[in-house]
Amino acid sequence: MTSPTALAYSSIAIIGGGPAGLMAAEVLSQAGLKVDLYDAMPSVGRKFLLAGVGGMNITHSEPWSAFLSRYAQRAPMIEPFLQTFDADALRQWIHGLGIETFIGSSGRVFPADMKAAPLLRAWLKRLRDSGVNLHTRHRWLGWNPDGSLRLRGPDAERGERADAVLLALGGASWARLGSDGAWRPWLQDQGVEVAALQPSNCGFEVNTWSDVLRSKFAGAPLKNIAMSVDNLPMRTGECVVTETGVEGSLVYALSAPIRDGINRAGSATVHIDLLPGKSVQAVQAALEKPRGSRSMAKHLSGQLGLEGVKAALLRELTSKAQFDDPQALAKAIKALPLQLVRTRPLDEAISTAGGVTFESLDQHLMLKALPGVFCAGEMLDWEAPTGGYLLTACFASGRAAAQGMLHWLQTSPRTP
Repeated sequence: MTSPTALAYSSIAIIGGGPAGLMAAEVLSQAGLKVDLYDAMPSVGRKFLLAGVGGMNITHSEPWSAFLSRYAQRAPMIEPFLQTFDADALRQWIHGLGIETFIGSSGRVFPADMKAAPLLRAWLKRLRDSGVNLHTRHRWLGWNPDGSLRLRGPDAERGERADAVLLALGGASWARLGSDGAWRPWLQDQGVEVAALQPSNCGFEVNTWSDVLRSKFAGAPLKNIAMSVDNLPMRTGECVVTETGVEGSLVYALSAPIRDGINRAGSATVHIDLLPGKSVQAVQAALEKPRGSRSMAKHLSGQLGLEGVKAALLRELTSKAQFDDPQALAKAIKALPLQLVRTRPLDEAISTAGGVTFESLDQHLMLKALPGVFCAGEMLDWEAPTGGYLLTACFASGRAAAQGMLHWLQTSPRTP
């Protein structure tokens, strides 16, 4: 086994300055390793800062089983990382940076000031104090024939060697912040399996809206509704009608099954409950009340409070026959079918699905095809809804990869 002294002289290259890469840098530098972190952008943590616009949702306080279920089919792969660095551990780590947190009414966890920038500043100071070398404006371009890392800096391209490498390059959304997915062919050329990158936590498009709906209600929020797809339980929340379809938190929560449905069949139909607080019987009873000379629009508003964008969407997605039949209209109000045909472009998505498959990695997140090269963060093949789950898994996987690198350096024969 390599001695602690030898380990202290090991050098590490981390490619990517998001939460996963920065967390790995902290673990490795505190273990006494020389850490050089490279990022293509002029500063690190750019997507992290963007996530904090409007309120930095860092993690979630819900019980463990519910938290883990948010990772769906990838929960078994994500669970080992979260078991050693879960939401509570992340909160304690933030407190160690001098940043207090609080739990919001939805169970989401935020820094006390709701901002990402103070947290990042405190973290970067600690990293620099521990000896981490941050190299911005350095883009990774794969490997040279001699196995060294190709890095293009502000002035020239050069090759760099390291005893171990961590790739934490993100997915392919918000390319202007550094996550452009350019790494895929370089890994595939090395025999690494990479699942296709797809939008996650994204908006969706309809075939077309009417001119009336698009001109009057594009950008209008649909509040206090519920939505379902593929016979899944209804989820309550809100979303926004856009010029091309729908987006927003409720849509993002269902983005994986909606996207998968579109991939399978060319479209997916969501059902919207416009009045989740009322039963279909109560809605029908209200509709059957005499309306006299009042228009149906006024009747819907007076009896059920349906107006504005909700009433417009109901009119958009029902036939005249349904509108004239209280029973059929009540059913539509409680389960309004909306056909979605496309995701919005990948670069607009909050996050991405797909990436380096877990089958390509060992239990320590090292690539089987490239000993000494590890992966972490959003470039792995997993996804999760918004609510702090994305960030928590990025932090946890960065920490797990760093521990894997330490294990590898301590147990693998080293070349003098």
